[in-house]
Amino acid sequence: MPFSEDLTGALVMAPMTKGSNLPYRRLCVELGARVLVSEMVVARRLKQRRKSEFALIRRAPDEPCFGVQLAGNQPDEMAWAAALVESRGADFIDLNLGCPIDHFTRMGLGAALARQPKRVARTVEAMRLAVGVPVTVKIRLGWNATSRNYLDLARAIVDAGAAALTVHGRTREARYRHPADWDAIAEVAAAVPVPVIGNGDLLFPHEIADRLASSGCAAVMSARGVLIKPWLFREMTTGYEDITAEARLAIYRRYVDLALAHWGDDDHGRTRAREFLRWHLGFWVRHARRRADGTWPGMQEREPDFAPRSPLEALLARTDDAALDYMADRLLAQDALDDPPAVGAAATAPEVTEAG
Repeated sequence: MPFSEDLTGALVMAPMTKGSNLPYRRLCVELGARVLVSEMVVARRLKQRRKSEFALIRRAPDEPCFGVQLAGNQPDEMAWAAALVESRGADFIDLNLGCPIDHFTRMGLGAALARQPKRVARTVEAMRLAVGVPVTVKIRLGWNATSRNYLDLARAIVDAGAAALTVHGRTREARYRHPADWDAIAEVAAAVPVPVIGNGDLLFPHEIADRLASSGCAAVMSARGVLIKPWLFREMTTGYEDITAEARLAIYRRYVDLALAHWGDDDHGRTRAREFLRWHLGFWVRHARRRADGTWPGMQEREPDFAPRSPLEALLARTDDAALDYMADRLLAQDALDDPPAVGAAATAPEVTEAG
């Protein structure tokens, strides 16, 4: 199937450091995901033959359309890395121009590179000439509120030969503190002749349908939304699901199965699986259902009046460390969650590092 057909109407799983791990991508495929992207991969680390970086480009056999996102700022190095990941089975290769993390922007990667459209164009062209699969690019709106260069950047990227463009509707400075600017995303979709994927604040299926209808985007992308509720992919076809606590628990147990299959059911594998499981729980507990009055929770807010329908639903909503550790240990041991600890101090919410 041509790449443009894969994208049309799709909910794309965003590239997320830690969040886009292979077992979680497999879980999302089982729940209906059809276009998925790896965690951010640093091209220079591939060149250095780091095993940890090579692990990030591994494709699961059941992924229908899998892209690898690369970060780098040297055109020749990015071309080499693109050819490598193509040889390892990537269906498309994405250039990261959005990572906001200081560690990477100080090296001129991610959002820092996006401040140099001419260099970006040279990089895209070098990658495109090195591979036979589509090259895509993920951008933010700019560096900060006074430097929103997204239209000039988008045009330079397309002129260099990119097959598609993802637009995260925030600046680097904004991180996730403000709602995504879908008007700006629509501007890009109207300005370039390639498919545009809109990214930002999608948590319910009607929001996805509304954004697809109003923005001119060919597809949309979700990061936090699919971390909080991986069944969002299923809702794309079946509609909103007032999911029970038992059904949620079954999904979380399935992730444990996939994690142990990936990392191994031994001490090392279980330690690794628990690290990721504990991190994912920090997002799963944020799930909020449609309100009794028919309105919907927002991505940028927490529900103050949550009323659990069962003891299990109450447990799955707890954010304190005692509960999160208890759930991680019980899920990993495949035990029942029938004697939760007393409520302790609230944990610090995990941050998703969306690679773009």
